[in-house]
Amino acid sequence: LAQKYDPQKEAELRTWIESVTGKQIGPDFQKGLKDGVILCELMNKLQPNSVRKINRSAQNWHQLENLSNFIKAMASYGMNPVDLFEANDLFESGNLTQVQVSLLALAGMAKTKGLQSGVDIGVKYSEKQQRNFDEAKMKAGQCVIGLQMGTNKCASQSGMTAYGTRRHLYDPKNQILPPMDHSTISLQMGTNKCASQVGMTAPGTRRHIYDAKMGTEKCDNSSMSLQMGSNQGANQSGQVFGLGRQIYDPKYCPQGSQGEVANAAGDQSGDPPGYHYYCEEESY
Repeated sequence: LAQKYDPQKEAELRTWIESVTGKQIGPDFQKGLKDGVILCELMNKLQPNSVRKINRSAQNWHQLENLSNFIKAMASYGMNPVDLFEANDLFESGNLTQVQVSLLALAGMAKTKGLQSGVDIGVKYSEKQQRNFDEAKMKAGQCVIGLQMGTNKCASQSGMTAYGTRRHLYDPKNQILPPMDHSTISLQMGTNKCASQVGMTAPGTRRHIYDAKMGTEKCDNSSMSLQMGSNQGANQSGQVFGLGRQIYDPKYCPQGSQGEVANAAGDQSGDPPGYHYYCEEESY
């Protein structure tokens, strides 16, 4: 807040206050206005009898009372509440920037009210310009459509059917007959021209997909789709379901001598024919 304080504005305010009141503030701006005497005399110049009692005592509470009366007089003069300052802002140098803003706003309000001074300071407040229209003029304005809402110039309702009636859209170029009833399909929904249901079965009937080249005939509901592949060329000959399969190499299973004995023993055990036990010959 201290950095926002403008020394140039302080010099302008000093000149303005001294020119209006005829009093000297002194070298220190804050100390010259701290007691509130000069400020109260300023308000009495701007608005006579706005501050009825001015305390010239050196006691603190008398000086604070002067500042409070000055602030109340500024509010009654027409100042905005946001432009006012508090007594401690000036008395204790708490916020001299706000004090400067308030005094500038007071100078602008005085200029707005027509005060003539040798110092041009403050911004003049905007004046309210009220318009009074008679009742006939107000009613005529209710029929005017604002430009923000667009315009209905060049618009036409020719060809429009009654409100609530369904409108059928069709294009004679596509050889679509004019609508005869409410079942007409709009062009926005596409067209079913050149479409055919030839070969279609009844809705809900299962359709079997088969390929005549693969020999798959359309016999029953067990036909397999081509997406499931084909079992053509597959053979299950030699497959024994549920029985163990012994895999051996005849090179390592010699026939004869001890192997025949082993095979004979194997035949007695109930093993399937053609299975040979392998037994190495011991070398002595």
